[in-house]
Amino acid sequence: MWQGTKKLNLRANMSQQAVNGVQCRGKVLTLDNMNPNVKRVEYAVRGPIVQRAVQIEKELKAGVKKPFTEVIKANIGDAQAMGQKPITFLRQVLALCSYPELLEDKKFPEDAKKRAQRILEACGGNSIGAYSASQGIECIRQDVARYIERRDGGIPSNPDNIYLSTGASDAIVTILKLLVCGEGCDRTGVMISIPQYPLYSAALADLGAVQINYYLDEDNCWSLDVKELRRALSAARQHCNPRVLCIINPGNPTGQVQSRQCIEDVIRFAKEEHLFLMADEVYQDNVYAEGCKFYSFKKVLFEMGPEYSSTVEMASFHSTSKCYMGECGFRGGYMEVINMDPEVKAQLTKLVSVRLCPPIPGQALLDLVVNPPQPDEPSYTTFMKERTAVLATLAEKASLTEQIFNTVPGITCNPVQGAMYTFPRITLPQSAIDKAKEAGQAPDMFYCMRLLEEEGICLVPGSGFGQREGTFHFRMTILPPTEKLKVVLQKICEFHLRFTQEFS
Repeated sequence: MWQGTKKLNLRANMSQQAVNGVQCRGKVLTLDNMNPNVKRVEYAVRGPIVQRAVQIEKELKAGVKKPFTEVIKANIGDAQAMGQKPITFLRQVLALCSYPELLEDKKFPEDAKKRAQRILEACGGNSIGAYSASQGIECIRQDVARYIERRDGGIPSNPDNIYLSTGASDAIVTILKLLVCGEGCDRTGVMISIPQYPLYSAALADLGAVQINYYLDEDNCWSLDVKELRRALSAARQHCNPRVLCIINPGNPTGQVQSRQCIEDVIRFAKEEHLFLMADEVYQDNVYAEGCKFYSFKKVLFEMGPEYSSTVEMASFHSTSKCYMGECGFRGGYMEVINMDPEVKAQLTKLVSVRLCPPIPGQALLDLVVNPPQPDEPSYTTFMKERTAVLATLAEKASLTEQIFNTVPGITCNPVQGAMYTFPRITLPQSAIDKAKEAGQAPDMFYCMRLLEEEGICLVPGSGFGQREGTFHFRMTILPPTEKLKVVLQKICEFHLRFTQEFS
């Protein structure tokens, strides 16, 4: 106690010291008195290794000699930063919305002009610079609902249950805010897959919720087993109140696509255990493996009958950042809520209104994704050609990545069934593990940092996503252009052999 008092008095004395004769009371906000939850937040996708990559880029520009001439950032699913071309129709309509004088330009197709005019007419002052309703522009929410109905084979979707958002991430955090409550053993527990997308662990840390890990089965192509859900739930009930189950399908970072049977099993589990279901489906168009198919959780839920469709509470999420669009910077997305208590829904509407509205250009872009050119419209042929080409190239790169990694001793790569990433397992020599511990780093962070320094390739260590104890991985996006991807894969393979030899 005396030592603690002494430290406090010393700090108080230091804060009262004069600077140039002016009394200084120190900073109001310090690392000691800031929100402790924020300090617990970690986001590996943009963590220390990415910060070092940025530093190396600056060093290269300053003329510092490296064994490489560029940093290849394969750490994040940013398609256009990796060279993917924007879809023509999407950008034409956005250009028309941004600068309506172009509506008189004959270079733009008539269907693009009609889409732009419809969006502008729904905006205040016919301008995308105006605010919208907090839930999103009504006609766009109607288009989203129609899109969901088409996707799910006619199952009804109510526009009042659609909330447009600043990407899917914003909507996910918003729903978690509604769900987190309680103290001590009654604090809300949220079940997330391991490996997981770090948005979830970061949001839970920020909200002070309890993270409940359930492990995907790496030996079974990262499949989800309900027995593992039950194990995780049972253990968690000893110290928190589990209320939420989060699913990412197709998977990030693991690239698996869930079978319909698996989805049914998950829905039954959620009903039996009285859990709110969150379905992150932002990669729903990114399915590559033969025999795999995307099934939305909503479609399966309603096809299971009223026992489930009228009781299971759920929110599903989609985004303009992934799939064939890759329009990350526009921050467009939506969520659909199902079976939400009307009074809670009113609170949700209030909560989103605090941030006024999602970005209008992002809303406009989303409208084009859910309401693309039709076969009788002039932009249809080009649109379909571009869309098909993007997805076909991604499928080719998914297969290429798996094949090349599996030729290297010490790297094991599951099939990339969907999404935009591979999450291979790496075998590291014990001496490398020991060296990493001496440096205060996770072994796969040590590995990835060495790869960055020696080859200029930026990956994210598996420890940033979570993994079973004693296993090591990295996440790599498959987005670089095919020829560059081949070079990246070859360099990683050569580095792995060299690294293994060095520490053997």
